[in-house]
This record gives sequence, structure tokens and C-alpha cells, in this order.
Amino acid sequence: MKQALLAIAVVAGAAALATAVPVSAQLSSRPARPQVIPPQGPVRQIIFKNCTSCHGIDDYAYHALDKTAWSALIEDRHKNKPVKLAVADRDQLVDWLVSKFGPGTKPFPRAYVPPEITTFFSDTEAQAVLARSCTTCHDLERVNTGRFSPDRWRVLTVDMRERGAKIADEELERLVEWLGRTKGTNPNQ
Repeated sequence: MKQALLAIAVVAGAAALATAVPVSAQLSSRPARPQVIPPQGPVRQIIFKNCTSCHGIDDYAYHALDKTAWSALIEDRHKNKPVKLAVADRDQLVDWLVSKFGPGTKPFPRAYVPPEITTFFSDTEAQAVLARSCTTCHDLERVNTGRFSPDRWRVLTVDMRERGAKIADEELERLVEWLGRTKGTNPNQ
């Protein structure tokens, strides 16, 4: 009985400690990863049949390649593990890759590791950063209506920075924390 109570106390203490540390500090030691939304239709079937049994599709976002380079990358990555992909399927896959991650796109950065933050944005500070960083390309409706986890907000914000948004690492993390807190996945917000 005493051991069960001790185990419950240890679990409760660990849970209290985990919730006392800001989410951004808990996640800050791992690099941000892109999140690729799988396509619909035939390309989706090709990817699920031939690709995802060995690897995810998020790594596609680290590249911005033309048709020849995508074909070469696929060949290089599979030279020791040949993929039995029909020519028509390979062509369809490569066409989709070029349309999503072609030479006209900006690849997701490989090196971004979120810094730990200890100060947090007020609503006014966050709105000022959004107005300065985001509204040069689009209105804030897409931000205000979005409901994402902090990890997803981080991916979106890093991607926007790669597209030209002017925001430093610490500012980005403070914004991600604020977005996760005020525009998180809780549908009642």
C-alpha cells in the first residue's frame, strides 16, 4: 500500500513539474520539423504504397528541386534499397514533388533549433509582431482563425520567415508560445 501511494506521489510530482515548465522550454531542445500534408488522389496512393512503409514525407520539404534533381535524389536515396516503382507512378510522384517542392519554393531550414524563452508576449506585443512580420504578405485572418498546436505554429512561423517575414529566433519562439496559448487547438477559444 505504501509503495502504491509513493508511486502515485512520484507520478503526481512529475506531472506538476512538467506543467510548471513552459511548453516552449520543454520542446526547445529538438529541432523544428516541417509538416507535409499528404496529397489527395492518385499521388497519395503512390506515396502510401511505395514510400511511407520506410520513411515519412516531411523530409520532402527540406528540398527545392527540379524534375531531374528529384529523380536523381530518389535514385540516390534508394540505390541500396531499390524501390519497385512503375515509371508512370514515378513520373506522377516527381511531378507532384516539383509542384510542391520545386525550384521556385524555399526549402524548410534544417538547422533551426528553438531557443528556450523565459519571457512571454502580452497580447499587445504579439499583435505588434504579427502586424510587422505578417501583414506585408497577407492579412491576419488566417492567423486569427487558425487553431494549431505550438509545434504546428512553429513550423508555419519558421516557413513564413523563410519566405521573408522579418522575425528573430527569440521573437519567433515568443510568438509561437503566444499563438499556442491564445490560438491553440482548443475549439472553445
